[in-house]
Amino acid sequence: MNKSLVIVESPSKAKTINKYLGKGVNVKATIGHIKDLPKNKFAVEIENNYKPTFTTLSGKKKVIDELRKYAKDVEKIYIATDPDREGEAIASDIADVISDVNNNIHRVLFYEITKSGIVNAMNNPRKVDNNLVNAQIARRVMDRILGYKVSPFLWKLFYYGLSAGRVQSVALKLICEREEEIMKFVPVEYWSIEGLFAKLSGTSKQFSAKLYKINEETLKFNGEKPCIENISQAHKIIEDLKNSKFKVTDIQTKETKRNSPLPFTTSMLQQTASVQLGFSPKKTMLLAQKLYEGVEITKGEGNIGLITYMRTDSTRISNEAREMANEYILNNFGEMYLGSKKTAPGKKLTKIQDAHEAVRPTDVFITPEKIKKIDKDLLSLYRLIWKRFVASQMSAAVYNLKTVIIKSVSPKGTQIEYFFKAVGRTIKFDGFLRIYEDLKYTVNGNEEEEDISVIPDDIEIDTLLNALNIRKEQHFTKPPPRYSESSLIKQLDSLGIGRPSTFATIVSTVIDRKYIEVLEKRLKATELGMTVNKILSKHFPDIINIEFTANMENELDTIASGKSTYKNVLDDFYMPFNKDFVKAEDNIKNIKNELVEMTDIVCPECGETTNAKMIKKWGRNGQFLACERYPKCKSSMPLPEEKLQMQEIARNIKCDLCGSDMIVRKGRYGDFLGCSNYPKCKGVKPITLGIVCPKCNEGEIIKRVSKGKKSFYGCSKYPSCDFIENYRPVLENCKSCGNKYLLKKYSKNQEEYHECPLCKTVVK
Repeated sequence: MNKSLVIVESPSKAKTINKYLGKGVNVKATIGHIKDLPKNKFAVEIENNYKPTFTTLSGKKKVIDELRKYAKDVEKIYIATDPDREGEAIASDIADVISDVNNNIHRVLFYEITKSGIVNAMNNPRKVDNNLVNAQIARRVMDRILGYKVSPFLWKLFYYGLSAGRVQSVALKLICEREEEIMKFVPVEYWSIEGLFAKLSGTSKQFSAKLYKINEETLKFNGEKPCIENISQAHKIIEDLKNSKFKVTDIQTKETKRNSPLPFTTSMLQQTASVQLGFSPKKTMLLAQKLYEGVEITKGEGNIGLITYMRTDSTRISNEAREMANEYILNNFGEMYLGSKKTAPGKKLTKIQDAHEAVRPTDVFITPEKIKKIDKDLLSLYRLIWKRFVASQMSAAVYNLKTVIIKSVSPKGTQIEYFFKAVGRTIKFDGFLRIYEDLKYTVNGNEEEEDISVIPDDIEIDTLLNALNIRKEQHFTKPPPRYSESSLIKQLDSLGIGRPSTFATIVSTVIDRKYIEVLEKRLKATELGMTVNKILSKHFPDIINIEFTANMENELDTIASGKSTYKNVLDDFYMPFNKDFVKAEDNIKNIKNELVEMTDIVCPECGETTNAKMIKKWGRNGQFLACERYPKCKSSMPLPEEKLQMQEIARNIKCDLCGSDMIVRKGRYGDFLGCSNYPKCKGVKPITLGIVCPKCNEGEIIKRVSKGKKSFYGCSKYPSCDFIENYRPVLENCKSCGNKYLLKKYSKNQEEYHECPLCKTVVK
């Protein structure tokens, strides 16, 4: 090969690629973008067909000079930035800055950083795809227009630093709408009846069955009008059943299959890693990037790319990958574990990034057991991807499903018939479950909702049963749960909003802006977030709109596929946006007045002479009271309810430096105790939970905030004590093991419960 220059984004990727391409090839890295829209200028000429002005990023001039220097001395240049729209745009920028010194430029796509993947890409170069570049620029320009115009609009209403975004604001809308559903939800009481049955004679095992039908009426639960509405009705049923005998009237048996899962798309990888590994979407993508770019398995042998490109909407895999998986399955499990060749390899291509394969291991024979020495989190994520991929090519699991119907045989004169149902399941063939188990169980494509019982083998039709116990249980319908990071990503993905590369940053952005807070791994809209969402939804209905945002994603795809033009798609976005924006700007005084809430509290500084009242205003740390005569009077104070709470927290706590009373203050990372004599005295203390640290027995547990804006609980003596809990400790002794505190947790249905961190005893 003649001397060539290969340009990539990542330095670590450059080293791996250099190893495979050998001598005669220089591999250089740009370390991400080299150009972008400037931060301090709008830089989009709307009247000139939305022409953007990109400038060289700070610190990248040296990188560009180096690329130009190397480009002069080679015959061919290969730009191998990431194989997605953003990577295509970077490739275009690189080509622009070096084409005058060497225009023999080729674009190559490395879907996996392996020798075969790189050689194959180098043998199949193409030109930079301007359609993909235009699609990426259109996305960037849309986000600039909306952010650059709507964010200052919010600053005028609230305070400097807030932001609005095309996808970010729709994600906030989803979270706020869920919060409104929860606030409006009215629980409905209902009761269930369950029986414990056994044969009248013999030593048959006991099994449970639930009442599911009374006469011809099937019982309804969870939101619909229940048949057993209160305890009186439940008591009556149990009284009716006291003198009843029971008989098996029907037994249905059938074979059901549980199909193997598809390989990971980006969004499904983020969701599954969140649920099974506890990784945030951002962490998952950082780890996946490292696995893609290359990890050193054996010291001194360089990095090896362990997975294919991790930003994809596709579940497809190549024929080579399928053959490799089949060989592994055949060698390790046998022919019966091979998946059916008739099974579709993945979903139909619907999005541009479906051009990529699913996220999979580059070499299935590099099993997780062979790379145990790599970083623990990298290994956990690789094991998840590896198992999912191998399982996707394995045969379905097969179950035997048995349903038993039990009818009450009541004394003569009783007209009511009660029917109980028991469902049993036994595995006939484990199939893909041999190596992979999903947390969500599905049968024939539907989530399993039946309560599973262990039904004795000797139960037959007309078998007479005895009810050993019949018990009632009270329930209440539950509000929809708040979104977790994984369930929000799932919802955005199902609605067609955003793309794989954007999911990981959406939640961190709305947390940074204080629009939402993370409570027990659930996303709760703050009062600020709810208010911002109401304003954006009301005054920008054409843009902050789920259907419109999803449609814009599809329109960006039409640019990438060449079916539409950059200008047409930007027109479809800008025309309705500008109409909403002009109307909102003209009405901003009225909108601002709607946010101001007058109180009866007289201003403590000028009220005696002017009778001025305090009004509720918004600041960086939430709402507070300020004099209505501001800026003539700059008096301010916390809201009354917050002030009482602060006084209660700070009661009898004195400053260690000067002895003055301590008061609660709000800071960048939450509330803390500060000296009331500030700024003369700058004494501070953390607000503790009143629980002695179980590790050092000296400090107290306090709430802390990580760099990622997530809450956790640690010792006030940090860094001398490194005690950490992710869940809020509660001052309550465990009755089982005597531990001095429990952890406050929530179930999927938002039910609060306490759990001992040592013995795992649950207290509801």
